[in-house]
Amino acid sequence: MIPIRLIREQPERVRQALADRRDAPLLDQVLAADDRRRALLQEIEGLRAERNTASKAIGGTSDAGARQVMIERTRALSGHLDALEPQLAAADAELEGLLLLVPNLPHASVSAGTGPADNAMVRTHGTPRDDPAARRPHWEIGEQLGILDFPRAAKVAGSGFWVFKGAGARLQRALIAWMLDLHVARHGYREVYPPALVTELAMTNAGKLPKFADDSYRAAPDSLWLNPTAEVPLTMLHTGETLDAALLPVKYTGYTPAFRREAGAAGTDTRGLRRVHQFDKVELVNFSDPAVSYDDLESMLGAAEETVALLGLPYRILSLCTADLGFASSKTYDIEVWAPGVNDWLEVSSVSNCEAFQARRAGIRFRRAGSAHSDYVHTLNGSGLALPRTVIAILENFQASDGTVTLPEVLRAYMGGSAQLSPEAAWP
Repeated sequence: MIPIRLIREQPERVRQALADRRDAPLLDQVLAADDRRRALLQEIEGLRAERNTASKAIGGTSDAGARQVMIERTRALSGHLDALEPQLAAADAELEGLLLLVPNLPHASVSAGTGPADNAMVRTHGTPRDDPAARRPHWEIGEQLGILDFPRAAKVAGSGFWVFKGAGARLQRALIAWMLDLHVARHGYREVYPPALVTELAMTNAGKLPKFADDSYRAAPDSLWLNPTAEVPLTMLHTGETLDAALLPVKYTGYTPAFRREAGAAGTDTRGLRRVHQFDKVELVNFSDPAVSYDDLESMLGAAEETVALLGLPYRILSLCTADLGFASSKTYDIEVWAPGVNDWLEVSSVSNCEAFQARRAGIRFRRAGSAHSDYVHTLNGSGLALPRTVIAILENFQASDGTVTLPEVLRAYMGGSAQLSPEAAWP
């Protein structure tokens, strides 16, 4: 959340930042709501002060008539306050609701832009495969191998779901286990297995509500939500806590299923595994000292990048422009892998610094030794990586003309020593 004091004291700075994000109209609504609230608060505080003065004066007079006048005056003031205080509560709620709709402000290093075409290329690695043997899309490869089943998934859950079978299911499990092991052993993360259901407060504090309520699944009537990303439960683990500065950065990695009411335009974008309602993801989360959080962002990006590189996939890294930033992010890098079968770049990791945006909502602070003062941590998050788009890239990049798929070396120990995926025996 952006502090109202910043909006009040630097409205033009905030206005320009929101204009860069295509959200400028919100500022005027926030300022108007703040003015209404402050006017009410000023009136209420004045009435309270007058009532207190009158109450004290009652005990200081022996004149019965004057005393009665003062008693009646305090009653009138109390009645006026009783009428105004609900209005103040409503004004507080209005302002809070509007502030929850204001996105984070972009970092100074983020370039202004109007959409994905303005994202800046940071670097590329590997050569995208474009030979005829790599033209089959992953849904054809998976069905021919007997590891991917869409019709039966539709019987269970409708459109937007899939079933991995046999080696496909094992590949998914292998990727998750390998990624977690990598981030723990090589990058100093601590593994956490969090709940897949989260509270409405956790969703709000993470910046997913109210903005993205229509994109998320609610588990009524319990006021719980299906986790849209492990960023939510991992970041909210320290809600309301003050961390020891000496322990920063606190680094967590965790796997969860994720659920989104995601839909794309008709066509190849919605075929196969590209846009689905349930997917698996290994997440990285940091709680960082604000003084070094952008150094930590680069380290997190390096961890996600190494994951893609070790799989042998061609990839590129983009720095997102202002209009393409996520709601809670001040700066974001996207890692995209090449998928020759669908002839497109697919995002498998989004690595972001949310600065104090989430921490301010959730009350996550840190304190240095010997200091009475505490401040908000910066929260960082990134995919390390997202599935099943990683599976798409493996199937399409490493497919062979004989119908097999070569497995990345780093996964073979997790696949029982197998070096490739071959067509499986027929399933019932």
